[in-house]
Amino acid sequence: MAASTRFCVAVHILAALALQRGKPVASEAIAASVGTNPAVVRRLLSDLARAGLTLSQLGKGGGAMLARSPKKISLLEIYRAMDEPAIVAPPRSVADQSCLVGRNVQPALRRVTDAAEAAFLDTLAVASLKQIVKDIKADSMAA
Repeated sequence: MAASTRFCVAVHILAALALQRGKPVASEAIAASVGTNPAVVRRLLSDLARAGLTLSQLGKGGGAMLARSPKKISLLEIYRAMDEPAIVAPPRSVADQSCLVGRNVQPALRRVTDAAEAAFLDTLAVASLKQIVKDIKADSMAA
């Protein structure tokens, strides 16, 4: 099972926009930074715009910009904008209900995974894009 990279790429895109301080950035430039195709960036920018996190400026010199201050964008908002699935998904097959384990493993596991997911989402809720940008700047100074 492959993990989704949409959230990480979305944070990368938004951090790149934040560093431009309101100057529009073309999807081609963002794609070069991410190391992906501009069409992928445009799809993610569309999702981010739908969530109210980015704006687009059309025409020559146009591109994407943050819709608001990085301080006011939580990582949870970005995560939700990417419509990511649950961290741990139950199996698609139906377990043998006559088996002790088959009948009870999912409810038992769900209690643990629900708590883990809640902790993950709580962490994202208190982390802002501003902190990511601050950390990027600090890491670049240390290198």
